[in-house]
Amino acid sequence: MDVSITSGPAFAMGTVTLPAGGSVRVEAGAMAMTRGDIEIETSTRGGFLKGLKRTFGGESFFVNDFHSGSGGQVGVTATLPGDMAKVALDGGTALMVQSGSWTASDPSVDVDSKWGGGKSFFSGEGLILLRCTGEGDLLMSSYGAIIATELQAGETMTLDTGHVVAFDETVQYSVRKAGSWKSTILGGEGLVTDFTGPGRVWLQTRSSFDLIEWIKRVNPQQRSNS
Repeated sequence: MDVSITSGPAFAMGTVTLPAGGSVRVEAGAMAMTRGDIEIETSTRGGFLKGLKRTFGGESFFVNDFHSGSGGQVGVTATLPGDMAKVALDGGTALMVQSGSWTASDPSVDVDSKWGGGKSFFSGEGLILLRCTGEGDLLMSSYGAIIATELQAGETMTLDTGHVVAFDETVQYSVRKAGSWKSTILGGEGLVTDFTGPGRVWLQTRSSFDLIEWIKRVNPQQRSNS
């Protein structure tokens, strides 16, 4: 996938250049611009059940495939301000992507959903993961900047759950309280995720869940109803 990322890390836009006969798969609603010979095909890629599984993973029921007969461009953006990163899949290790971060990929990349497990589900910050496999490029977005880290075998890294973007399937993970119940409730820290290498981990410098909580606190209508 020939993609140029501009205007990052605050307001990134990915411009995918398609050759003659080329295609790119894009999350529904992520297209911001097309240029040249571009046609769009909307479907529940993989059939009804697979589309339904993506919905449970936090993604749209539908995906859009953009095709070009003679060449063109497709510009994609995320809902929240932030950065983008392109990751190459070699057909081996799967990439686990936090729901909402998958933006576009080559049609050869399969995007499937996977529950993060009971603890993740009850976190309220939904480590509901999209399992991306195959050979090709994938474009993922973040809220804030994206930082990539390579973990060695046995090396551990802990992230606030809301800051997780993606990680290699070779990385083991578990969700726990940040500390005691007192620090969890009164200290403003909820659940965290421990990652143990080997493999790569991508984090985002902002949390959309923190943004939602901030909006709730400053919303005059909510305060007047309380």
